[in-house]
Amino acid sequence: MLKLSRLADYAIVILVKLGEQEGVVTSPALAAITGVPEPTVAKVLKVLSGHGFVLSQRGAKGGYRLARPLADMSVASVIAAVDGQIALTACVGGRECDTGLSCGLCGSWDVINTAIQTTLEGISLESMRPKEACSTVLSQINKLNATQTMREGA
Repeated sequence: MLKLSRLADYAIVILVKLGEQEGVVTSPALAAITGVPEPTVAKVLKVLSGHGFVLSQRGAKGGYRLARPLADMSVASVIAAVDGQIALTACVGGRECDTGLSCGLCGSWDVINTAIQTTLEGISLESMRPKEACSTVLSQINKLNATQTMREGA
């Protein structure tokens, strides 16, 4: 099974949500918006800042903002920033793996890896933003949760 790391997933969520906000946003605010724990948000933002995805602003009105539009950021670039090079197996790209040449598949995974890499490079974070129908459903869920919380507190 191919699986994206949790941090790479969080990075994409954080960037998309940051792109929906006006101005500078703090890491605690992003934690509240995304539901990702604040220490994790801070860790992800540090990595994203180091790779030029976000700009940080210090001071009383400090926080983070996108360094460039979501349309100019690919899913592949975020994954690579957080997890390193996208590679299905250890021998992708001519690197050696533990089994060496004995498996007989050395280099055979390159075609698949290239297809996945190319696909992920072609998907912008802008295209990952929730669509109107999805946003409406999420809004309704949030309203129901708020109503339920108010009932439980009464």
